[in-house]
Amino acid sequence: MQPVQQQQNQQQNQQGKQQSNQQTSQQSESDHEIETDLDSKLPPIDKSLEKNIKYIETTLGNSTDLIIRKFPLGLANDRLIAVLFIDGLCDGSVVNDFIMEPLMQPEGNMLAQLDNKKMDTSNVIQLIKDRALTFSDIHDLSDFNTLFHSLMSGDAILFIDGETSVIAASIRGWRDRGVTETSSENVVRGSREGFSESLRTNTALVRRRIKDPSLWLESRQIGHVSRTDVAIMYIKGLVSEQIVQEVHSRLDNINIDSILESGYIEELIQDETLTPFPTVYYTERPDVIAAELLEGKIAILVDGTPIVLAVPAPFVSFMHAAEDYYQRADISSFIRILRYVGLVISLLSPSFYIAVTTFHQEMIPTQLLMSLAAQREAVPFPAFIEALMMELTFEILREAGVRMPKYIGAAVSIVGTLVIGQAAVQAGFISAAMVIVVSLTAISSFVLPSYNMSIAFRMLRFPLMGLAASFGLVGIFVGCTTIILHLCSLRTFGVPYMTPFGPMIPSDNKDTLLRFPHRFMIKRPRLINQKNIQRETPGSGQNPPKPR
Repeated sequence: MQPVQQQQNQQQNQQGKQQSNQQTSQQSESDHEIETDLDSKLPPIDKSLEKNIKYIETTLGNSTDLIIRKFPLGLANDRLIAVLFIDGLCDGSVVNDFIMEPLMQPEGNMLAQLDNKKMDTSNVIQLIKDRALTFSDIHDLSDFNTLFHSLMSGDAILFIDGETSVIAASIRGWRDRGVTETSSENVVRGSREGFSESLRTNTALVRRRIKDPSLWLESRQIGHVSRTDVAIMYIKGLVSEQIVQEVHSRLDNINIDSILESGYIEELIQDETLTPFPTVYYTERPDVIAAELLEGKIAILVDGTPIVLAVPAPFVSFMHAAEDYYQRADISSFIRILRYVGLVISLLSPSFYIAVTTFHQEMIPTQLLMSLAAQREAVPFPAFIEALMMELTFEILREAGVRMPKYIGAAVSIVGTLVIGQAAVQAGFISAAMVIVVSLTAISSFVLPSYNMSIAFRMLRFPLMGLAASFGLVGIFVGCTTIILHLCSLRTFGVPYMTPFGPMIPSDNKDTLLRFPHRFMIKRPRLINQKNIQRETPGSGQNPPKPR
């Protein structure tokens, strides 16, 4: 009997655990619904105008920027109409001229006809939309959820007493910075236009460059509190449908209270988190985004920021600049080679100096070795500590130059570097050769056109310095091999990060280390675009004249 009783007790315990787990899961699901579906509990729009206005004022905390204007609907009509908008988000002159004036003028308009009983007043909202308002973007709202979103987005809301539906007129007129020149991606030859903080301005800048109906734009709101407008743009027929679905899936999985900048989106949709290398490309230039779209990529635009994202983003995208395609092919190729040389110098020069001076003195010419030995004779620190102090000092000065006011930031960083470097050499803390190495490293890091890629190599410089101080050139070799293997293991929206180097695609290498002339780049990247890879007709362009 005891085994049977024990089995019954075990079954009862299991059933109790299952019920508790179900209750816990149901409770967590209900908590999740409470967090994400707060707006579903908003009451419906009431027929009473005063109740609706009172509810809006209470919900907004009687905010002083909420403008409410009430007036009668027609001279002989006792029904009231109210216009609500947020001061600063709407254009006040448009409200006065195209909403208030048509609805308040008693002569010769729709309201006068209402007074004379010449029109059917059973659907006043439709009459106002058809006869009084001249806006192109007018829509009906039937709940407070969409009403508050439209109100906070810059729409004017029209309430009519006795109606449960309201009118929203899009008259968004907030002030923005306008289209100005970018400050972080300067070019000698090319467009000077840069994105602004207005989403519609940014989409218009892209459409000005790609006047094709296949350029599709899809929008959504992300953020339970901020409700930030996020749009994706792509060219239908060029982009891979799998990548489009992947972008939609990752954006739909974002469950956060606010999106204040595109960096939120970048971090939440990237393939790998534990990597210093960026897998999402960003830029402030409309011509760069247009070029990315024409390669079959997808652009992600976020309202309130001039930074636009582009995916997929292989490694070579961060080594290219807009000016590469505006200069001749030989000039662009030479500049690209300089970039890769600068990348190697900025990553390896301190480590190579530490390894050679610490473990491999036989590799240094005799005269140079004697000069270095004379410089380091009074230096009390090993080469690794010496390089570490100088690199940290320069990074601090560079960050200080970025955060300080721009009129004195550059001067402080340059003067601070010169003064500290010279004083450290004279005091005997640092050798003159180390100052040269650190300066060359810093200058080479500025060659990279992508700021986030430059930061990645600046971060990797320090562990390579530690490996060089511990194992010499062998440590540098192990560190570089690890970096290459890590790069080859990365993916950006399913596309190998090191394409077209790994996997090797010879036809796509016409726009990597070198930039071939446009007449030879007749196909788009294959792993990014697998539908319409033909970019240009073979043999297009004017042939040179024959000698006479």
